[in-house]
Amino acid sequence: MNTGQQAGPSAATAGGLGQYQPAPGAYDEVMAAPGSPRPHWLPLLERLSGLGPEEWATRRDTVGRLLRERGVTYNVYTDAHGRDRPWELDLLPVIIPAAEWARLEAGLRQRARLLNALLADLYGPQRLLREGKLPPALVQANPAFVRPCHGWAPPRDQFLFFYAADLARLPDGTWCVLADRTQAPSGAGYALENRITLARVFEPEARECRVQRLAGFFQAQRDTLRALRTAGGETGQVVLLTPGPRNEAYFEHAFLARYLGFPLVEGGDLTVRERRVYVKTLEGLQPVSALVRRVDDLYCDPVELRADSSLGVPGFLEAARAGNIILANAAGAGLVETPAWLPFLPGLCQDLLGEELRLPSVPTWWCGQAAACDQVLERLGQLVVKRAFGPPAAGAATAAELEGALRQTPFDFVAQQQIVPSRIPAWTGDRF
Repeated sequence: MNTGQQAGPSAATAGGLGQYQPAPGAYDEVMAAPGSPRPHWLPLLERLSGLGPEEWATRRDTVGRLLRERGVTYNVYTDAHGRDRPWELDLLPVIIPAAEWARLEAGLRQRARLLNALLADLYGPQRLLREGKLPPALVQANPAFVRPCHGWAPPRDQFLFFYAADLARLPDGTWCVLADRTQAPSGAGYALENRITLARVFEPEARECRVQRLAGFFQAQRDTLRALRTAGGETGQVVLLTPGPRNEAYFEHAFLARYLGFPLVEGGDLTVRERRVYVKTLEGLQPVSALVRRVDDLYCDPVELRADSSLGVPGFLEAARAGNIILANAAGAGLVETPAWLPFLPGLCQDLLGEELRLPSVPTWWCGQAAACDQVLERLGQLVVKRAFGPPAAGAATAAELEGALRQTPFDFVAQQQIVPSRIPAWTGDRF
């Protein structure tokens, strides 16, 4: 929630927040100090100050009922609820003041431009590799590097239509990026659903606090995709390609397709004829000019990528290379999603954009560099160690096992500084 409305100091806090105590050592989004709300929270808290525990509980139950009625789910394969795991939504939103949001927005826009420029180089001339500004292992050892796409450039070198970032606020109040999401970013549909639900439950409060609306983002998204033309100057349908109902974010795929007015399709609904993509309909084959891709890179085309994939479309990459289909995001965009890139982004930003990186990353070390690996080994118990490429390893490794793996294949690991993220009150039982 981004609100530009400010109010003068007030000792009033919302019902149930009077006994809330900020956690020590962490930035509290609501309270500057115990009993002292931050100024940009006052407009909302003053409007909620008359709510007692019974009303908070009623609104909590209303949120849960609305989410169940709308069938909002996020499927976690190991969860006991399986495919029926309900979406969970806290009562209090996160409020970001307008001036702070403008700085965040500028930093996120810059990161999107930077990662797009990086993809254009890595799938194009590879100048950064030739000049020794990047270690070759970051590309050549990365299974997310889609080799059939090397040498191909999408229209206007636009690899990224959608970009997302995992953000955290540090104890000193500054923001940092934990991870960049470039392959098939999720979350926008859930954010919209959250906003719709809370706007119904807190309708007068949201209206009076002048909350920034989200509709403009989705309208721009729809209009941009519908205006795209293929290399032959043709426009066809825009479709959203989903892996299907078993995917963890399938609700979002269906919700966004309906909201944007795009057909929701699976791989079997599409076909490639003469290097052009068509959707199968009762009226015959209908041309597709742009495709919102929610299928991971390596599953897009069983001819050139994973032969065992039933999620993609045979001939898909050939149609893209011919310029007859525009992919949002482009195939191969997942190459820059690994956290191994984070230590290099400040230098890359200077090289590719001629700018200072505005939004920093959490301190990260890629162990493929000897000096970085030595630092990680010295501080192994103080850092979070992750796989640089591929899925995380199953099960927890002992310190000795982890050290052995780092020494054997150091390029396969990254380490990140442990952080204390910010906190916000959550309604539990009968209080915050």
